Amino acid sequence: MSEQHWYMAENGHQTGPMSEAELIDNIHNGRADANTLVFTAGMSNWTSVAEVPQLAGRVSGGPRPATPPIPLGRTAHKIDFTIEGTEMQYVEVELDPGESAVAEAGSMMYMTGGIGMETVFGDGGARQQSGVMDKLLGAGKRLLTGESLFMTVFTNNGAGKQQVAFAAPYAGKILAMDLSQQQGELICQKDAFLCAAKGVSIGIAFQKKIGVGLFGGEGFIMQRLEGDGLAFLHAGGTVHLVDLKAGETLRVDTGCLVALQPRVNYDIQFVGGIKTALFGGEGLFFAHLTGPGRVWLQSLPLSRLADRIYKAAPQTGGSRKGEGSVLDRIGGLGNLLDGK
Repeated sequence: MSEQHWYMAENGHQTGPMSEAELIDNIHNGRADANTLVFTAGMSNWTSVAEVPQLAGRVSGGPRPATPPIPLGRTAHKIDFTIEGTEMQYVEVELDPGESAVAEAGSMMYMTGGIGMETVFGDGGARQQSGVMDKLLGAGKRLLTGESLFMTVFTNNGAGKQQVAFAAPYAGKILAMDLSQQQGELICQKDAFLCAAKGVSIGIAFQKKIGVGLFGGEGFIMQRLEGDGLAFLHAGGTVHLVDLKAGETLRVDTGCLVALQPRVNYDIQFVGGIKTALFGGEGLFFAHLTGPGRVWLQSLPLSRLADRIYKAAPQTGGSRKGEGSVLDRIGGLGNLLDGK
């Protein structure tokens, strides 16, 4: 008779197969408790350890909010959401008891009373294990993309549904990406990620061609989102979705590229003649995309917005043209009177 195989799910992360003796060892070592969900042949659904007769006597300690049952093969929490607003949007995520969402530090807008907040070292994904080296690797990936070493995990520790909201950093649109419908992977520019369901891994995507790294506008490394849950990206201005057929090409300003499916080929090309490159105002290089695959573009990159603001600032020599004041049109008198 073959040995019975068990599976264990804790905080959205599934492990197994393992023997019953190995599962009991996890209980004794504190890696599982009465609320940990387990599954084996003969069960119709995930069941807590406390409800399995041969395991119930092995646990001790008080109860805590249980992680919701997750289907076999699913690693990410299944969350509900609503995107509010038009130009300055935010996404409200609704969490069942035990469910979690991960986000960049500083993106939270509000949260209800039952939400607990924890800062974690690394990417915060369920795939990141508890070992020191795994945590250092996750943190190193984020450091390479120019992001913080830490992420924040928001968990529903209450008895009912709770909400947490995350706001866009500037005018634009929030995109809800279901990675289970993207073959489990999506490449995005490093500033696009806003938040995700617990279980989505935020890593790095190395570009194979050196030209992409040197002249791509987003650096040699972009972010790679992996998993089967929801991830939310922010795009500046208006979003344009392009479905490229096999062999079809598109040239894009490098800053306008938000995200692309991994099968899309991404390269960098020189704009053309020297005169066009120097005086055309569009930069020296384009992103050259080749299908098949889907691409998301934005009309207002943050770098373009920041450049306009910087050039208009009086402290950097920017002019005050167009403000409509008679004193402004006189010259320095307007600045003298208003203290600028």
